[in-house]
Amino acid sequence: MDVKIEESWKTALADYFKNESFKKLTEFVKDEYAHQTIYPPGKEIFNAFNHCTLDQVKVVILGQDPYHGPGQAHGLAFSVRAGVAFPPSLLNIFKEIKADLGKDMPPNGDLTRWADQGVFLLNATLTVRANQAGSHQNKGWEEFTDVVIKTINDSREHVVFLLWGAFAQKKAALIDEKKHLILKAPHPSPLSAHRGFLGCGHFSKANEYLLSHGEKPVDW
Repeated sequence: MDVKIEESWKTALADYFKNESFKKLTEFVKDEYAHQTIYPPGKEIFNAFNHCTLDQVKVVILGQDPYHGPGQAHGLAFSVRAGVAFPPSLLNIFKEIKADLGKDMPPNGDLTRWADQGVFLLNATLTVRANQAGSHQNKGWEEFTDVVIKTINDSREHVVFLLWGAFAQKKAALIDEKKHLILKAPHPSPLSAHRGFLGCGHFSKANEYLLSHGEKPVDW
């Protein structure tokens, strides 16, 4: 089936896209978009892939679900469009960047500027019903994103994986620590950020690792 996704990913994931499980997921998602309010807009489901080709991936940040409020989600984990108020987790991410690197709060929460530098902002589930967190979990997206993480693991070297919270940290099992850097911290949500996300220093650590392997650091 034809999946509208950037060419390098399309090639790398071609076998998976032929799978019966992916066909079932596609049918489910199409039906949901036809009958419910779903985020992000359909054309933005694969935004993270379209902004960051497989060979550009330097850092992977793994989220769980898209935001489920109107106008927030646009296919990049933790990101919101310009003009939308910062969700609490994103606010804590910017607070940590300020503490870690001394950078002031940005004018908006659109993280496309990171994606275009090789920060792959992947949600484990790529769609969600309006106002229903987790509503598209266990429908097949997790299997898809596991395949994506394995693809990055196998085909790339010296990628930084930022795994925040217990859900993201389960994905460490898919990543070879000899080839890549895994950094773990509590989730930036207000419920857990004070337990060690704030003060984790992940942004400077990621850049130090990239520099040590001849990669350009990220302008966070």
